[in-house]
Amino acid sequence: MRMETDKLLDIYTRILRIRRFEEEVGKLFAQGQLPGFVHLYIGEEAVGAGVCAALRDDDYIVSTHRGHGHVLAKGGDMNRMMAELFGKRDGYCKGKGGSMHIADFSIGMLGACGIVGGGIPVAVGAALSAKTRGADQVAVTFFGDGAANEGSFHESLNLASALKLPVIFVCENNQYGEFTPATSAMNIKDIALRAQGYGIPGVIVDGTDAIAMYDAAQEAVARARRGEGPTLIEAKTHRRGGHAEGEDAFLAGQQYLLPEERDAMRRNDPLLKLHDYIVERKLVALETLEMLDQEIGQAVADAVAFARASEEPDETILFADRWA
Repeated sequence: MRMETDKLLDIYTRILRIRRFEEEVGKLFAQGQLPGFVHLYIGEEAVGAGVCAALRDDDYIVSTHRGHGHVLAKGGDMNRMMAELFGKRDGYCKGKGGSMHIADFSIGMLGACGIVGGGIPVAVGAALSAKTRGADQVAVTFFGDGAANEGSFHESLNLASALKLPVIFVCENNQYGEFTPATSAMNIKDIALRAQGYGIPGVIVDGTDAIAMYDAAQEAVARARRGEGPTLIEAKTHRRGGHAEGEDAFLAGQQYLLPEERDAMRRNDPLLKLHDYIVERKLVALETLEMLDQEIGQAVADAVAFARASEEPDETILFADRWA
């Protein structure tokens, strides 16, 4: 479909925010400035950006251990997320959650989860809540190919199908469950085929194509709002780095990747693909895109400064914010 230029620029901005943020996070982690683990979203940005551009502010998303991109795609605060990665008190979770547990209920971001497939039932619960309340909100759950082999995936698809819940299952198939090729863990070519067993649509999308992701998400969202139930979207994508930052120390820089996989990653960079699409069609002036890049770069630098200036958490908040 032909997309309005404003929407195209909106999606491009979301992708660029994610890319520049994640690049800086990678540098900071390599310098030993961030505690804990970090799983970057570089290479997969078109999925989160395309899907979230099709959502309303009051729609829900649930993320994974690789959730920085999902938060930013949904409109999250860069300062608060950077502060959380630094483990600081002004972070989203007051420095107690870290990279894998970002949440922002004000934008419908119900949380990220370090447990494989752990967020899928949460989105189903949010969709059930919306349907029970008579609201026309939808819920989206992002997960990887490895999670599609978990019981929580199958149970969630079954319940969502049976109750016709307004939930969209987005599988970010980056073709590796940590270090294991997806082809070694399942005897089907496409995860989207599993939708047939639950009587719901299963759609395969080029996850490096932000426009294709937006189109697929729009259709699934419209279907959910009409009360016609869930959709499974399988986004075929690539992660540009390893499973987690720092894996080079023991895996010698993703040596498990095949040469053709590396070539595919270089050819299908989602940021460059959308940039070239916009420039070649003269939809937005190149100077405008360059200025946008500078503005986002400054926003990332400001977020780092905000995080550094934030206070360290102390023992007085250690047991706060818990549900009994």
